[in-house]
Amino acid sequence: MKVISAVVPCYNSEAYMERAIGTLLSGGEDMEIIVVDDGSTDGTLDIAKRYEAKYPGIVRAVHKENGGHGDAVMTGLAHAEGLYFKVVDSDDWLQEKALEEVLKKLRELLKQGTAPDMFVANYVYEKVGEQKKKVIQYRSALPQQKIFTWADTGHFHQGQYILMHSVIYRTSLLRECGLSLPKHTFYVDNIFVYQPLPSVKTMYYMDINLYRYFIGREDQSVTEENMIKRIDQQLRVTKLMIEAHDLWKIKEKRLQSYMIKYLGIMMTISSIYLLKGGTEEDLEKKQELWEYLKAYDKKLYRKISMTILGSSSKADSKAGQGIFKAGYKIARKIFKFN
Repeated sequence: MKVISAVVPCYNSEAYMERAIGTLLSGGEDMEIIVVDDGSTDGTLDIAKRYEAKYPGIVRAVHKENGGHGDAVMTGLAHAEGLYFKVVDSDDWLQEKALEEVLKKLRELLKQGTAPDMFVANYVYEKVGEQKKKVIQYRSALPQQKIFTWADTGHFHQGQYILMHSVIYRTSLLRECGLSLPKHTFYVDNIFVYQPLPSVKTMYYMDINLYRYFIGREDQSVTEENMIKRIDQQLRVTKLMIEAHDLWKIKEKRLQSYMIKYLGIMMTISSIYLLKGGTEEDLEKKQELWEYLKAYDKKLYRKISMTILGSSSKADSKAGQGIFKAGYKIARKIFKFN
């Protein structure tokens, strides 16, 4: 049985996908690498098939009609046979030595019968033009070198949230929790990491820099220009996350608090880019988003509104917008999210 099934969603990725595949191959027979060609028009499928022929039993090439990033991830999940599931975007890669250590630890936990529902490791922003790399680690928030539960977690600082880059889920958990990602929609990585959380009972954190998150291509979905242009997709993802769970039924208070804060960030990001869009339509969409949240769950609305981010996100005055945009620039410089 493979330890990790790694899905590499690819769309016209011929220029950079081999780095991602190459680092995953360092995991040897413990890895299943599922390269999903999402209807590419370049040589992506040919490259995937070449690796499949060269590494039978490790690499699988899957071709499908174009459905977007989330659909490619779901296709990978449908084909996955490994005990754990990891998404590695085609322009990102893993640190090979770190992957070796992660696989060693997972094998050990599996042998002990204590394999966790979720395994967390650090990720690194590989931003073009910057020599000093920003590492997102969880030392202050998560216990180390032990299996733990949500009751054992600490405070998550801004920029320290668990994202797709840092998480490895148990494959069966993703299927059992009913994970669903919409087609032709960007930013679904937030749904991927958020929706399964109430099903996660046990976790393990390894303080190791595993995932390398590349930032620098102009066509990336996280550039400011594209975030503004695709704001309707960000709004769709935010609403799907709000609707995913009744947070007041979650008994574990630290998990409940974490998920509320995650939704607060999603509301903030949506509001930021609507403010930066600046059109009358954008401002109307921002107001509609907050009214939607209030109508859907008044208690959640009040909870998020009481935070600094929530209050800032709703600011309609020019002064409020100016403060919020300045804060955004600082956060962008610190956390390098685009």
